[in-house]
Amino acid sequence: MNVALIVILVVVILAVVGLLRTIRIVPHATAGIVERFGRYHRTLTAGPSIVIPFIDRMRPLVDLREQIVSFPPQPVPTRDNLAVSVDTVISFEVTDPKAATYGVANFVTAMEQQSITTLRNVIVGMDLERTLSSRDQINEELHRKLNEVGSGWGIRIKRVELKAIDPPPSMQDAMEKQMRADRERRAALAAAEGEKQSSILSAEGEKQAAVLRARGESEAVVLKAKADAEAQAVRAQGQAEAISTVFRAIHDGNPSTELLAYQYLQTLPQIAEGSANKVWIVPSEMGRALEGIGGFFGGARSMRRESPDGQNGQSTSEEDR
Repeated sequence: MNVALIVILVVVILAVVGLLRTIRIVPHATAGIVERFGRYHRTLTAGPSIVIPFIDRMRPLVDLREQIVSFPPQPVPTRDNLAVSVDTVISFEVTDPKAATYGVANFVTAMEQQSITTLRNVIVGMDLERTLSSRDQINEELHRKLNEVGSGWGIRIKRVELKAIDPPPSMQDAMEKQMRADRERRAALAAAEGEKQSSILSAEGEKQAAVLRARGESEAVVLKAKADAEAQAVRAQGQAEAISTVFRAIHDGNPSTELLAYQYLQTLPQIAEGSANKVWIVPSEMGRALEGIGGFFGGARSMRRESPDGQNGQSTSEEDR
């Protein structure tokens, strides 16, 4: 009885273990490789799957997600015999779990060694300056080579980046000094160019200011000349009107010759006024005017002598008129 119970317990335990080994659940974004009697049988995808216990063996799951691997810096010689340290980052994903499992023992280590070999082949044909300035070209060449090799391992290389390309310490010091000197030279050139542009702009501004001042002075002179001409025209018109008014008044009053001569004599001092009037000319009418005045005063004296009572004087003045 005890032996039968033990047998039943063993059978139950074996059944439970067999059931657990029969149902396998594969997580998402992973794949399982099933071997039967040591040979590849099939690839399990995400979800539950049934395998035969003790006959089928399931290998460790293969991660199908994108993976990023950073390789340590590797010394790589350049064409001018300078060793540069290159730090590489590779992004890849497994596209064929079977090839990734059976194609290479460790595809991460294989990609690292392949990237070092490819870097040496690419950089050995470049000098240091070109190596530092051809990062994109090195990335493209490394990506192409790794894809060619990784396709046989069921791996697709998505991106290849060079994190750093470090020259030797002695070269770094020399390059820093050169870059510092170059920056100082560019700063000096920029300062000189700025001073040049400032001088040009200042000269241009002074030129435009001088042109504007000259134009303003010219316009001011023209406006002043126009104003003077208009003022002279107004004064001349006023004098002409005054002369015309005086002339009409004289003719309307019908003055005698003696009155005109007397007014002429009163005007002579006004003609002689002013410090600039050093020489002035006596017109020919001056003599006749003086004769008229002399005759006027002479007739008046003779009239007073001949006629004390004033009658004869009155008739004489009438005859003179």
